[in-house]
Amino acid sequence: MRQNPQYTSGQFSRLLNKYKIIASMSSVGACLDNAVVERFFGSLKNEWLLNIVHLTRETMKMDVEEYIRYYNHERLHTTLGNLTPISYENLQSQVSGWT
Repeated sequence: MRQNPQYTSGQFSRLLNKYKIIASMSSVGACLDNAVVERFFGSLKNEWLLNIVHLTRETMKMDVEEYIRYYNHERLHTTLGNLTPISYENLQSQVSGWT
């Protein structure tokens, strides 16, 4: 199992506290807790960021925001029956009556 002590260090914890961010970490060995987020970041990196030259932090921020819109509104997901996440959520809310 790979260890990432930088995420549990005092320095990192203080930085999170400074910006009022609450860390979300699962217990050791609970690898599936983070699977959805890991999949998203893998897609972001491999489908998007590695194919674009970023000259500034601002252009990278804009590109990441654009990818999030694409990922949720346009990109088809096989695990969702080839629907976008937004389409899937809308379908689920229609079926359940939840809005």
